[in-house]
Amino acid sequence: MSQVVFAAQSRAGSGSGDSKRLRRAGRIPAVIYGRKSAAVSIDLDAKDFMNSVRGISESTIVKVDVAGRIHEAFVKDTQRDIRDGSILHVDFYEIESNTLLRAHVSLHIHGNPVGVREGGILETPLHDIEVECLPADLPERLDVDIAGLKVNQSIHVRDLELGNGVKLISNADQVVALVKFAKAEAAPAAEEAAAAEGVVEAAAGSAAETKSDKGDKK
Repeated sequence: MSQVVFAAQSRAGSGSGDSKRLRRAGRIPAVIYGRKSAAVSIDLDAKDFMNSVRGISESTIVKVDVAGRIHEAFVKDTQRDIRDGSILHVDFYEIESNTLLRAHVSLHIHGNPVGVREGGILETPLHDIEVECLPADLPERLDVDIAGLKVNQSIHVRDLELGNGVKLISNADQVVALVKFAKAEAAPAAEEAAAAEGVVEAAAGSAAETKSDKGDKK
């Protein structure tokens, strides 16, 4: 995937009035900030941003072109209108090429597990992991092939291939995907039914004994 480039303009105004004026003109107010650099107020073309932002994750590094000056950054946050879903404001976090960063990388799970075809149930409790690396080494996403998973088998974070220069921050023991045996879930239900049946039989026996006792007394 080629790196996404957003064309932006410097923004001198501030406040809600200026932001409303920009939105009416089809622009989105935004800001670029970083660990060391001062915040830069900008605005973007709304249609261009909406079309380009699709498929971008928290670990996707984009370029923001502000009058010829290129900023490499993450799309850190987007504020949306709860009524129509339109984007009200965008926050970009600028990165430094020679400085380690921490980011969440999404997991792309694909494949039809062997265990599912045999009647098992697939669970995928984890959707991303946290890593530390230089910006140039940051993976946009991690592909996880689960086709070979059999019943009662699992893939953990420690099994993922992160690539050179990428350090894992998340817990290595977390489960990424597992296939459970479906019949194992039915067993407790059967045991509960058997236990309930035993209670009913016991109650019936107790009632019969009580009735017999009354008959003997007569």
